[in-house]
Amino acid sequence: MNTNGIIFQYFEWFLSDDGSLWKKLKSDAEKLKEVGITAVWIPPCTKGTSSNDVGYGAYDLYDLGEFDQKGTIRTKYGTKEELHQAIEAMHEHGINVYADVVFNHKGGGDELQTFTVVEVNPDDRNEVITEPFEIESYTSFTFPGRNGKYSDFKWSWEHFSATDYNYRDPKEGIYVIQGENKGVNPDDKSVGQQFGNFDFLLYNDIDFKHRDVREELKRWISWFIKETKVDGLRLDAIKHISDWYIKEFIEHVRAEFGESFFIAGEYSYYENMDMNPFLMNVEHRLDLFDVVLHYHFRVCSLDGAGYDMSTILTDTIVEKYPERAVTYVNNHDSHLQDDDLYVLDWFKPIAYALILLRKDGYPCIFFGDYYGIEGPNPKEGQQWIIDQLLDVRRDFAYGDQEDYFDHKSIAAWIRRGDENHPDGCVVIMSNDEAGDKRIFVGTDYSGSAWFDKLGHIEGEVTVGQDGYANFPVRERSVSVYLKRV
Repeated sequence: MNTNGIIFQYFEWFLSDDGSLWKKLKSDAEKLKEVGITAVWIPPCTKGTSSNDVGYGAYDLYDLGEFDQKGTIRTKYGTKEELHQAIEAMHEHGINVYADVVFNHKGGGDELQTFTVVEVNPDDRNEVITEPFEIESYTSFTFPGRNGKYSDFKWSWEHFSATDYNYRDPKEGIYVIQGENKGVNPDDKSVGQQFGNFDFLLYNDIDFKHRDVREELKRWISWFIKETKVDGLRLDAIKHISDWYIKEFIEHVRAEFGESFFIAGEYSYYENMDMNPFLMNVEHRLDLFDVVLHYHFRVCSLDGAGYDMSTILTDTIVEKYPERAVTYVNNHDSHLQDDDLYVLDWFKPIAYALILLRKDGYPCIFFGDYYGIEGPNPKEGQQWIIDQLLDVRRDFAYGDQEDYFDHKSIAAWIRRGDENHPDGCVVIMSNDEAGDKRIFVGTDYSGSAWFDKLGHIEGEVTVGQDGYANFPVRERSVSVYLKRV
């Protein structure tokens, strides 16, 4: 990770199905470089169930927009050649590329197969609610459009642990496949333990106990990284993948591409979340998106004055494991499930200040917060305010940090700068009333004037002879103070 590195998540769920994203990314390279972006996280670039698939309905991992499959050659985002050109443009501007990879499940099978299952209670997947019986489902993946190019591996029902639809007696459900080394196992603690066992998420759930599956996925990721020349991976839905295989997968990637190859995982939020067991089981070998911090942002944006700002970092991943935290405000899933996850617009400037201007964490900016969101509930982006914060991160947010998280609604901190960025910055925010903080800037700064880069507070703050100054903030706002030159 670069010093003061920043990830830009370059997609949102409701982008138009016009194949234009890779071209937009290529044309955006210079701008992203100018505002300080050091890495982009691109959406799943493998063929999904249709041209409008955001990428999480993974069909063919070897089809990057090259073959006529599922009614389209391109993916939602463009063709394979356009993908290559976008990645090359990022690299030419010194920006790393992190690819979103989806290997928990597969959707859009090519042929029906018959096999034996038991149905389980969706609220307790360890509870079997039927005797074994046969179903038909689309679990055969032959990839006729690709015709064996890159890999001749064909997926079949024995490569999956469960599926979600019975075509013989049309009905949705969670059908656990029966067979050798298969079936319900209440003792399996290698996946998330919500609903008794959260191995199954959707579509056809990949069975990592099957040796051929494990080896094929490792062959694929080696091919994928060489083919795309990406610099890192975002692993989707790791709560639903056995932790021992996550560890095995990471070991394979790092053995081939080096210990510095970036890998981060999405482990979705649950109440009283404790990531220590998972991180221990994977030997702390990947970063994690800080879903706890995101959840705190969401709750604070809803509660406003009812939320205690002094606790906003408590028990977050960035507090507990700062070297492993990828911090973010919103992502593609947030707006999709608006009632549950979205951080409201008024709080976004505060939240972005919290991830961009603090010492710990690897911050990630969301495309939808920056450029806006399409879809049924469109939203405008907040590009101007995020750009201001990016300017401060690039030029001032360095060095030691002293926190003033001692009030239920007003929080602040000072960054003291370093040899190359000597003056640092002061950040103050409120989720309720207007107020101020008395902060020690340093006796070396006595008499110096400080101004709010964001323009929310007019005039200047002058540091006293004792090195202290009172820095004000407006209600439900954030201010970032820089020394007047």
